[in-house]
Amino acid sequence: MTFDALTRDQVQTIHDEQLARYRALQEAGLTLDLTRGKPSPEQLDLSNALLELPGQDFRDGGTDTRNYGGLQGSAGLREIFAEIMQVPVDQVVAGDNASLAVMHDLVVFAMLTGTPDSPRPWAAEERVAFICPSPGYDRHFAICEQYGIEMITVPMHDDGPDVAAVREAVQDPAVKGMWIVPTYANPTGAVVSEDVAAQLAALETAAPDFRIFWDNAYAVHHLTPERTKTADIVGLSSASGHPNRAYVLASTSKITFAGAGVSFLGSSAENIAWYLQKLGKRTIGPDKVNHLRHLRHLRDVDGVHALMDEHRAILAPKFDAVLEILADRLGGHDVAEWTTPRGGYFVSLDVPDGTASRVVQLAKEAGIALTPAGASFPYGQDPRDRNIRIAPSFPSIEDLRAAMEGLATCVLLAAAEQHLAS
Repeated sequence: MTFDALTRDQVQTIHDEQLARYRALQEAGLTLDLTRGKPSPEQLDLSNALLELPGQDFRDGGTDTRNYGGLQGSAGLREIFAEIMQVPVDQVVAGDNASLAVMHDLVVFAMLTGTPDSPRPWAAEERVAFICPSPGYDRHFAICEQYGIEMITVPMHDDGPDVAAVREAVQDPAVKGMWIVPTYANPTGAVVSEDVAAQLAALETAAPDFRIFWDNAYAVHHLTPERTKTADIVGLSSASGHPNRAYVLASTSKITFAGAGVSFLGSSAENIAWYLQKLGKRTIGPDKVNHLRHLRHLRDVDGVHALMDEHRAILAPKFDAVLEILADRLGGHDVAEWTTPRGGYFVSLDVPDGTASRVVQLAKEAGIALTPAGASFPYGQDPRDRNIRIAPSFPSIEDLRAAMEGLATCVLLAAAEQHLAS
């Protein structure tokens, strides 16, 4: 990932060419945004029928969804997502719109009162730590920062987290949990293999209440006709003698409406009973009318997959455009590496060590907003200052192409600057 094979004059020529491109970018007055993985308006339009549901019939089985109660959520909707999550339906909770809120509550409940396996509340421990495979999801890390939970970085590989590093970390009784996006991980697109999942499920941990937060946000978000299957972490954990180890999280946030979806939690029977007991002090029940309209809109698992095929038709060309421009602009210069995801919402770009912050700064000054360099690492600190998360979903294809051309210019300019300064 260097210009070492070129002469200084050749690198200077590249620098001057990219600087001229960059100045043209600045003069263009761009306002482009690749920061967050939001569904585009066209994707949201796919579920506009929700706005006409549930019609005048508000009953879900024997339940009037307009009234209080039903803490565990719609049975019919839970049946659909229990199959997707690979958890028995009676061990699934359907909640309100954000699985992030469920993860937050799971951490806070454990901090205040402990889990069913905890000798004491986590907050009563001298220290609490979580394993954070990285690059990873910045909002996971933000929960840890909010509550003073120490973060331990381990490498994220194509088949999941570095199991040897995880195994070493869990010998510390302060390590209470681990974040992981198992399918089409944020931001690398990695998929946790069956073997890695089995090893995580079977780990012998110093903490009896160690939890895996299995955030399966992208389980059905495929970018190819292949429907990648997620490992059954609840079943694997139970078979390994650790039935309470895994929390499986999911939501419809990027399936239907991002701001008005349904969240899901699946786990062991004991964990679900514990969660519902805590949840019952916070709410009398979720938005069951929203559950009912989702049930009637999605109908069944096949309905979910059919809707996701429509999403794929919108998203896949955007990812193709990103990969095409990266290959065309950067491939011949050997100054970057990037992922080719089979699903999810991101492309992970690695630029020359020590230049990611400069690339993001250059892009900002040219009107292209990127996620801050380091955001995919605990405490926002990428030790190599090289990773940039690209979120292609929200912009139009025209804006996306303009943003990627600009980003490529910034990468080449930063790389040339670094080489010439050395």
